Amino acid sequence: MKNLLIFLLLGLVAVLKAQEAPPDNQEDYSGIWYTKAIVHNGSLPSHMIPSKVFPVVVTALEGEDMEVKVTFWKKGQCHEFKIVMKKTDEPGRYTTFHGKRFVYVEELSVKDHYIFYCESHQRGKLFGMGKLMGRDSKENPEAVEEFKEFVQRKGLREENIFIPEMSGPLTSHRVARALLQVLAVGGAELQV
Repeated sequence: MKNLLIFLLLGLVAVLKAQEAPPDNQEDYSGIWYTKAIVHNGSLPSHMIPSKVFPVVVTALEGEDMEVKVTFWKKGQCHEFKIVMKKTDEPGRYTTFHGKRFVYVEELSVKDHYIFYCESHQRGKLFGMGKLMGRDSKENPEAVEEFKEFVQRKGLREENIFIPEMSGPLTSHRVARALLQVLAVGGAELQV
């Protein structure tokens, strides 16, 4: 179950725009993100490897923290939950699950593409999973090649890379709800 939560954490797919622009030295990860590829260190059971992924929503919070809204399919139903990623002193490093897991965010040279990599120790074993994320859903071979280089640097096996199917784009209802959350003025949501 913990591995599922880690996987879902890394399901950063749809990200909301922050209400205030970040300082020049702060990276703004908010916006809509799409999973292009996933890798794990071999510790992910096959029944937990997704064949489809969904958009997820993340909002920039005060103090460079992020709130991640993850959507996933389980037992024939769509579920959504939130995870808070706390910024650490190390650039691109966040903690979650009360400091028990670390998430590293690495920008790629390919415009609007990042790698989100999560590590944790569970029952004496190291668990690691990374996702190649982009701000659009289009395939990008250059970004996938950079992801493969990252996989080699981390000592992971290329055969543990898989390209999941992107499930249904955000429905107009979900997009409207996300926009209302972003555009809320003075704590009051806009009415459509």
